[in-house]
Amino acid sequence: MAVDQPEKTVTPSQSDTVGDPSKSKAVPANATPRNPAAKVGVLLLIFTVTLVTWYVATDRLAPYSARGAVAGYVTQLTPRVAGQVTEVFVKDGDIVELGTPLFQLDPRQFELAVQQAKASLTQTLQSTAASAASIVSSQAAVSQARANLENTRSSTNRTLALAERGLVSKSQADNTRAELRTAQAQLDRATADLESAMLALGEQGASNPEVQAARIRLEQALLDLQFSTITAPTRGAITNLQLAIGQYVSPGAPALTFFDGRGAWVTTDLRENQLGNVQPGDRAEILFDAAPGRVFSGQVQSIAWGIDPGRPTAGGLVQNSPENQWFEPARRIPVHIELDGSLDDWPKAARAGGKVGVVIYAEGTENPIAWISAGLLRLRSWLSYLY
Repeated sequence: MAVDQPEKTVTPSQSDTVGDPSKSKAVPANATPRNPAAKVGVLLLIFTVTLVTWYVATDRLAPYSARGAVAGYVTQLTPRVAGQVTEVFVKDGDIVELGTPLFQLDPRQFELAVQQAKASLTQTLQSTAASAASIVSSQAAVSQARANLENTRSSTNRTLALAERGLVSKSQADNTRAELRTAQAQLDRATADLESAMLALGEQGASNPEVQAARIRLEQALLDLQFSTITAPTRGAITNLQLAIGQYVSPGAPALTFFDGRGAWVTTDLRENQLGNVQPGDRAEILFDAAPGRVFSGQVQSIAWGIDPGRPTAGGLVQNSPENQWFEPARRIPVHIELDGSLDDWPKAARAGGKVGVVIYAEGTENPIAWISAGLLRLRSWLSYLY
């Protein structure tokens, strides 16, 4: 049985749109067409403003530098005496303690110098002993001359008394006077000899100048012999060892590079506009390329007072360097950072000159910039596994 379907009434406006999709939706007359480039421009502007804001904020609150380096006391050890190397006791990279022998110079010349100084001291002691004996002899001569003078004076007085009475001739009286003068001259000569001997000897015993000089020469010879064995000045490490047996070394010429183990620190370079809020004592976090995935804490110890501006001089006048750049490169100031703890807390693979990244929390760690900077630093520490 057929069922009659109701007929649809189609209006003219609907019939116009049927079969024409472009007319299915009316478009307002004042509508602005979409422009994808404008959206990209707005996004780029927002990104640029955000980046600049972050850049300025971190420079003021948590400056970061990837230009840090491990620093320490590196000493060029030089011998105090000249000589030929006969033995090297250490190898490159050895860790040594205070007083550990490092290398030996030929000791024979220094041993001979010690023997010569000992012989000189013995000779000086014998000479002073002889001088002391001479003084005793001179003192005896003075005593004898004084006694002879007294006897001669008494005899002369008696003879002159007899001469006044006419009992002795005038010639005998003159001879007696001559004998008195001779006795006085002998006493004067003996006294002068005694004074000369005493001046030549000087003070007796250990205070004698010649003995002291001889002892000093012996001590210097013994010291030179001791210096022929070069020892470690403190606990540290040997690096870049190029010393060989047979090599001749002299005072003042570096013979061995020694890394002093008493201390190490981190030096990082910050632009001048990053130093506005940085002060000694500020907390810092450090990452070492030698220790990926780890972050170490420390604090700012000091900020350098100056750097070399790099302005050469000629004839006492500063030379003018021609500029071919639009912007002058930023100057960077070294900042000294000490790690918390002792050297035992340092990464074992850290070496002097090794690369270091540093964040300094100039306004403390309780602010969003510090939190984000700390997170980024840890991300960098993990990325250091890759490069």
